[in-house]
Amino acid sequence: MSTIAENIAKVGARIREAAQASQRDCASIGLLAVSKTKPAGALRQAHAAGLRDFGENYLQEALEKQAELGDLELTWHFIGPIQSNKTRAIAEHFAWVHSVDRLKIAERLSAQRPPQLPPLNVCLQVNVSGEASKSGCAPEQLPALAEAVARLPHLRLRGLMCIPEPTDDPTAQRAAFARVRQLQEGLGLDLDTLSMGMSHDLEAAITEGATWVRIGTALFGARDYGQP
Repeated sequence: MSTIAENIAKVGARIREAAQASQRDCASIGLLAVSKTKPAGALRQAHAAGLRDFGENYLQEALEKQAELGDLELTWHFIGPIQSNKTRAIAEHFAWVHSVDRLKIAERLSAQRPPQLPPLNVCLQVNVSGEASKSGCAPEQLPALAEAVARLPHLRLRGLMCIPEPTDDPTAQRAAFARVRQLQEGLGLDLDTLSMGMSHDLEAAITEGATWVRIGTALFGARDYGQP
């Protein structure tokens, strides 16, 4: 069985190869370790192998890991759907939120961000494939949402995030990611982040401009949903 360190090396090689193939600087692509359902010990191993950015979907699980790993310098990203009653804890305990999809949530995050902390980095989640089961702002609603979020005082709007409908077709993968990039370019705002691509499609995402790839299974193995 591969160790976490070996898996990180393999994913790093995939990222470098994809960056080279698309003539991009590998340093412009961040590896976000998606650590939901994984124990704190696995994150500690990933940190020892060089990772610093961790993405969590479930607030209570994330807070418990943050407490257990408080001796490490980690950057925490919230990447799951956001309920209104969770915004205060997210605003207080995370550096990034990738999954803002409506103005009410953004307003609450801004109002509840502690003043001694730097602005909260946020990405707007776009439902690029139009799936009813997926969170995310509809593409046609994106310009108004982006303009409103960009004006909020304690947030820094960084870019867009997407979770396209899964497919093994590289052409279809690239088409979805290209659309998100084009949506971002069309906003006319000073944005620098595209959070897109997972274990099965990171190459297509990098080709189309991803600056964060969110990798779980390829680093930690299959998720254990028997865990909290």
